[in-house]
Amino acid sequence: MPARIRTVVDPRFPAELGRLRRAHGMSLRDLARRAFYGKSYLHDLESGRTRPTLDVAHQLDELLHAGGSLAAMVTALPTVTTPDDDERLAYVSAEPTRLDGTSVRLLADVLAAQRRLDDVLPAPVTLPAVLAHWHTAQQLARHAAGSHATELHYVVAEWTQFVGWLYAEARNDAEAVRVLTEAAAQADAVDSGPLAAQVENFRGYLERQRGNARGIVRHFIAAYHTPGATALQRVGDAVQAAHGYALLGDRTAAGRLLAEASDLTTVAESQQAPALAYWLTPTFSRMGLGLAYLALGDVVAGADNLRAGLAGLPADQARAEWTQEYRQALAVATG
Repeated sequence: MPARIRTVVDPRFPAELGRLRRAHGMSLRDLARRAFYGKSYLHDLESGRTRPTLDVAHQLDELLHAGGSLAAMVTALPTVTTPDDDERLAYVSAEPTRLDGTSVRLLADVLAAQRRLDDVLPAPVTLPAVLAHWHTAQQLARHAAGSHATELHYVVAEWTQFVGWLYAEARNDAEAVRVLTEAAAQADAVDSGPLAAQVENFRGYLERQRGNARGIVRHFIAAYHTPGATALQRVGDAVQAAHGYALLGDRTAAGRLLAEASDLTTVAESQQAPALAYWLTPTFSRMGLGLAYLALGDVVAGADNLRAGLAGLPADQARAEWTQEYRQALAVATG
């Protein structure tokens, strides 16, 4: 695995550090003298060659009177693995035929922690760290052998679709399509209905950001009809496909899907969300339902469902970047 990454750094940090330094009329030598750092170290920070620690970011923020804005660009990563775990992962990376179940579990834990970061940090900030681990896990999967290789391929398939999601969220559309296409093939290869459905769901999300109503319908319908998808997934996919039909002016198709989603909700309420879609609850789907009702012209029902969906989010998801489209839709509906 790559060397342990202890912080997530906003890609804008190097440029912002340089801007603040120049705004205060300081040379690199001046700042180095005041901060008690080497000039070359500060140069590497400004060029992006070196990652700042939390302490460094806070000290520079204070020296440059940034009011916390510079320090906020550096976030500590949760500790997932121990030094012994890192040694184990380094060993199996060098000797992939020695892959064991513990190593696969550790990789799954790293992925799970990264997915949770997406609920609190913007996608462009998390992408570099996620990509580094994803590339290493892919390399390991290509050469892994033994009874645990299949488990690893499942973890990598989930990692691939998460990378595709982050690209979609960051609006790097071309990379999102490329990676999600790869993720779809991997989901089929590991024979996972929930993974395959989620890839189509992420493609539908991307088409919604693009304003492509037919693309919304195409991908969410594909997700809805994916064999093996869970009831909770299918509820969300149905209401989002209904939104697409409503945007196309097909009220009949939209109404039919909303009715099917309502029927499925009873089953979904008794199910636990799959780990790969931990955020899914019947209440979560009310945000998509709100968009659908707004597109059908029912502003009251749309706003009510958006409010309920947003209010039902746990605290660590309440301000996630992906909630902004729902907040904006609610603001427009009630403005």
